[in-house]
Amino acid sequence: MQKVQCEILGLSSSPSTGGAYAILLKEIDGNKRLPIIIGAFEAQAIALEIEGIKPPRPLTHDLLKQLSDNLGATVTEVLVDELRENTFYAKIMLEVSGFTQEIDARPSDAIALAVRAQAPIFVSGPVLEAAAFVPSDDSKDEIGISNLTPSSGKSKKPVTKETKLATLQNKLREAIESEEYERAAKIRDEIKNLTSEN
Repeated sequence: MQKVQCEILGLSSSPSTGGAYAILLKEIDGNKRLPIIIGAFEAQAIALEIEGIKPPRPLTHDLLKQLSDNLGATVTEVLVDELRENTFYAKIMLEVSGFTQEIDARPSDAIALAVRAQAPIFVSGPVLEAAAFVPSDDSKDEIGISNLTPSSGKSKKPVTKETKLATLQNKLREAIESEEYERAAKIRDEIKNLTSEN
């Protein structure tokens, strides 16, 4: 499988995503950007580690890192390897006693662990093709989530149907989790309309 090494370009939040955050990954040897919607807790865990802020007690991802270290395991890399039904999937690669173990994970958890282990982050080629975008010259360094998701159609960069579906699917999941069923029904209808377009 072709995989591309990426780095974290930034984290962003927006009221339009219902309080969720986006982590923006960038190809190391290219200019594609991949936005992934993540939860507030995971965004905080990633941001704290990037900023070098140590909480008074270990967070869940700190605990996972300590457990793997104490058990003699090394996080060698993380890979965002699939986009299935508008949901991103990832794998954490662990090396234990010379053997490589592959562990299924949410991308947000995998990335939060990777920044603690200083492990490289990879994205599979097919995922980049389906969900990444190339910024226009005038917004190359902007990280705002409003630039990454469809808004009122005023976005300057082309947004693929897959990216729109992924964004809507994440919004739907968040609306259901927060028991905002009326909002969830509207998002579901948007998904239906988008998938029925030819």
